[in-house]
Amino acid sequence: MPDPVARDAAEEESAFSHPAVAPDASVAYGEHPDQVVDFYAPRDGRVGAPLVVLLHGGAWRAPYDRQHVTPFADFLARRGLAVANVEYRRGREIPQQRGTGPVAGRWPETFDDVAAALDALPDLARRALPQADPRRIVVTGHSAGGHLALWAAARHVLPTGSPWRLPAPPALRGVVALAPIADFAHAVGLDVCSGAVRQLLGSESEYEQRAAHTDPAVLLPTGIATVVVQGRTDIVVPQAVSEAFVDAAAKAGETVGLTLLEEVGHFPLIDPAADACAVVAEEIAQLAW
Repeated sequence: MPDPVARDAAEEESAFSHPAVAPDASVAYGEHPDQVVDFYAPRDGRVGAPLVVLLHGGAWRAPYDRQHVTPFADFLARRGLAVANVEYRRGREIPQQRGTGPVAGRWPETFDDVAAALDALPDLARRALPQADPRRIVVTGHSAGGHLALWAAARHVLPTGSPWRLPAPPALRGVVALAPIADFAHAVGLDVCSGAVRQLLGSESEYEQRAAHTDPAVLLPTGIATVVVQGRTDIVVPQAVSEAFVDAAAKAGETVGLTLLEEVGHFPLIDPAADACAVVAEEIAQLAW
């Protein structure tokens, strides 16, 4: 059996080896440099293409930006989809307390940005990418971005008084969450991404209150078609986290699809050179079309 750590490193190296792909258009949705969306037109020239909103991962930490998923965005565009690759504010570039790594997430800016971007996207797409059909939107995201994709689809069930709450379900065809940090309790218990969830939500006293506004496993049911794609050999965000979310959805009376991929870890889901990426594209297409 391959060494799990070595295998994960090889998969990560492959996913990050592709050159960045420049977008066809970039549009700001706010004044901060990170408040920007890159648009990719369908490569086959079609019009009326479904719009895939892509939220990148990286444990909500600042060193990881949208550039590493531009090859994945291009991969989807080459399959006839329009893509909006969203940037958002992430953790500050300062070491965490009692550690050396950068802090995960910003509160509340990370959520402010995702909410603002999703709200603005239909109009932005009409102006910047006329090939897209903003009436057919699928949100996808990888890892921490998978969490944000699930959260974006659950804003109408946020606690009353939440600044991000929507009065009605967002107009989405569905969500495809890729190895998402989808259940905070399980992620904390497994120390996913070296304490990233705790860093995202702040101090112990703030954790419970903020989790009620941000943990997809408690923001259920949403009534929006949702699929989770997960590699069985993922050691970054283990399968147990996705399964806990799917179980929570079932208890809330909602069915969430779970596609488990054998001999697949964390990064092949966004690696155009991996077979797993084609599976992801098909899951997105099934909801989009």
